[in-house]
Amino acid sequence: MSGTLYLCATPIGNLEDITLRTLQTLLTVDYIAAEDTRTTQKLLNAFHINTATTSYHEHNKYEKAAYLVGLLQEGKNIALVTDAGTPAISDPGEEIVRQAYQAGISVTSLPGACACITALSLCGLSTRRFAFEGFLPHDKKDRSNILEALKTETRTIVLYEAPHHLKKTLLELYDALGDRKITLCRELTKLHETVRLFTLSTALEEVENNQPRGEYVLVLEGISQQELDIEKYNEWESVSIPDHMQQYLDKGMEKKEAMKQVANDRGVSKRDIYQALLEEKE
Repeated sequence: MSGTLYLCATPIGNLEDITLRTLQTLLTVDYIAAEDTRTTQKLLNAFHINTATTSYHEHNKYEKAAYLVGLLQEGKNIALVTDAGTPAISDPGEEIVRQAYQAGISVTSLPGACACITALSLCGLSTRRFAFEGFLPHDKKDRSNILEALKTETRTIVLYEAPHHLKKTLLELYDALGDRKITLCRELTKLHETVRLFTLSTALEEVENNQPRGEYVLVLEGISQQELDIEKYNEWESVSIPDHMQQYLDKGMEKKEAMKQVANDRGVSKRDIYQALLEEKE
């Protein structure tokens, strides 16, 4: 009979945030797969847990996941932990989860600390809808594409950043998105936790005057629907409605569908486009 893969959330700072269920699981499984065994060992030592650990990280995730799935198929129970927070969220854990499901292995999650949710609850911005981006990619083209996509993101945006990259990231966000509201959450749940609401321009002043220290979660407001509609209108203002229509017709789009797309681009109703085309014809 196959074992179970347990996704165990661990503290993001304060050790007292670990759950009783996670402690019991870490104590009773056959192995603990850890992103960094040295970091995890400190946690285990604090709670007198002697379960064997094995490394599972970004650089060995494919072959090690296959090996661990093999152990699970033999009936072993394995707990997966990240350095801090919930596994498989912006970390290599997603690969072993994928392989476990493919092999018919039972997977369960033990909820607990998560930097993204902790920051959202503290941010003072709208949290009804949010988009999680994690760390922006290092590749210049990929990074540029994501920043471009974020220009029209109406949801609150959550990003992770290291202190030595914070200034660069804030500057890129300011250049791409303008002066939005942003909450900088530093060292969440730790002794020197700070949460401060800025605009991107004042956040840049802050990091210019004070050396960033510790890990950061950035919670950034999305563009309002009103601003988005204005941007759409400005983008097409210099193009006549017939020319706008023709762009889609030239691509082989049906007239009715083209009219709908033009209305969507300009932030108006399809009836308005129809009326404008009639007036132009007359």
